[in-house]
Order: sequence, then structure tokens, then C-alpha cells
Amino acid sequence: MKQIEVQIMQQSYLLSCPEGRELNLLEAVERIDSAMTRIRDAGKVRTRERIAVLGALNLAFEMGEREASALAALAQVQAAQQQAAQELATAALFNPPDAATYPQAMDTDDLQRLQLLVQHLDSALNEPSA
Repeated sequence: MKQIEVQIMQQSYLLSCPEGRELNLLEAVERIDSAMTRIRDAGKVRTRERIAVLGALNLAFEMGEREASALAALAQVQAAQQQAAQELATAALFNPPDAATYPQAMDTDDLQRLQLLVQHLDSALNEPSA
């Protein structure tokens, strides 16, 4: 672990940081310092402890909002993928590709199994109902 000295609201702190993560820590310190300075400069809160709590709450709220937005975007992407998959399945059902057109997609065993399946389906569909 590496030790880094930082300033938050003109007060020094010595923080431990995993090797290679110094930039991430410094960015986090900047966000905290900025949030706390905004609260202090607004003039309504003066004690460092209350400023820290309000800053932490503001940052947690912002993170929650971003997380909710990211989850909503992910849900939209998944819904679009599902709809596209359904549309592709429907298109394949009504316009099955000719196996000869896509030889790289099917090997010989797959083609034989597919032909057997089509034969079974054809024979089942052609049998009279009892």
C-alpha cells in the first residue's frame, strides 16, 4: 500500500492507497473536496462534521441517480435485444434460410439432423388425425 497526502477543505489527510490506484483516489478526493467546499461556501453549515455528512449524502444521492439511470438504460438495451431476437426468430420461421446458402453455419451432422427433423415433421403433418 502506498501512502498519499491529500487536502480536503484545507486540512491534510494521509491516506493509504493500493499501488496503481493513486489517480482514482485523487479523483475521489477532488469530488469530496469540491462537494464539501460547495456546502461550506453556501454558508448555512459551518461545522466540518456536518459538512462531511451532507457532502457524503449528496454524493451518495448522485451515485444512486446514476445507478438508476444506468439500470434503466440497461433494461432498455435488454428489451431491444429481446425484441430483435423475437423479430429474427419470426423472420426465420416465415423465411427459413436455405442451408445451401449458409454452408459455413452448418456442418454435415447438423444438416443431416435438420433433414431428419424436417422429414419427421412432414410425415407427422401428413398423417390423418384419428
